[in-house]
Amino acid sequence: MYAERASRLAGAAVWTNTPRSPGAGRVLPDGCMDLLWHDGRLLVAGPDTRAYLTDGDGGPWSGIRFPPGTAPALLGVPAHELRDRRVALADLWPASEVRRLTARVHAAPDAASGLEELALRWAADAEPPDPLLRRVVTALDAGRPVAATADALGIGARRLHRRSLAAFGYGPKTLARILRLRRALALARAGTPFAETAARTGYADQAHLARDVKELAGLPLSELLPRGG
Repeated sequence: MYAERASRLAGAAVWTNTPRSPGAGRVLPDGCMDLLWHDGRLLVAGPDTRAYLTDGDGGPWSGIRFPPGTAPALLGVPAHELRDRRVALADLWPASEVRRLTARVHAAPDAASGLEELALRWAADAEPPDPLLRRVVTALDAGRPVAATADALGIGARRLHRRSLAAFGYGPKTLARILRLRRALALARAGTPFAETAARTGYADQAHLARDVKELAGLPLSELLPRGG
């Protein structure tokens, strides 16, 4: 069972997931990175370019999902180095520090709130998020072309690409595709017909929507919708 709530860290979400049955799970790309807790370990989920299939080893998971572009500044690691990966925090930070953080999560009332406290502490000690990154996400999520976004921000396409790699894990065109996928899924899950969903989210037609969903999510759109929905 999956549950999610808004975090006290602006723009973040705290979640828990306890699989009801064994078997692989599917995590869809969303432009974000997560700090995870599983089996007594701290891990980092990098930005995905395709659906990430979990190994189905069972047991509860907890996490905090950071807003797009914000996690690298907190972790001290460029996002592209973690693209399509799940890595132990101990592989990124000194072991002594990770042991201290692990003990804090163990001592918390629950793992999810423990992760949230860690994230709040990191954010308090870090520089404020770069406002340009939020403007990039806002523009692309509104369907604005990459070239027009770069021009509006006054940074040029190449510089936007470099900054996107470090902040989001991939270039702005990939980020735009992933954000468009999320918009399309939200509309389809709300009952919007597929053809209308395609038109409202900037796809050329329903066939274009179907191809993009299959490539990014690994399943047809109809199979991603709630059963009976």
